Amino acid sequence: MSSYKPSIVDLKKAGINEKDGLYEFTMNLADGTACRVFYQRNPEWKLMNVSRLQKTPCPVCRKDYICKCMDQYEGELNRQMQDDQWIEKALAE
Repeated sequence: MSSYKPSIVDLKKAGINEKDGLYEFTMNLADGTACRVFYQRNPEWKLMNVSRLQKTPCPVCRKDYICKCMDQYEGELNRQMQDDQWIEKALAE
């Protein structure tokens, strides 16, 4: 595991499917990395997927194409989403 520590600085809703309880957000991290995250709401918020948007090279492997590096940080990103109430803030906008 690398010493990389993702830190969420902004979250915006990108798409919502109320019927299926699916939510898509775009997330910006402190290092400038942009990610797309998918959550399911039923019965409670659950992180389904996180993927880096190809705007900057990956902060972990430094590749500028699709990689799976952000998968290993799902737990940390989900903890920040819950602890800092990012979802509630994004949905209130």
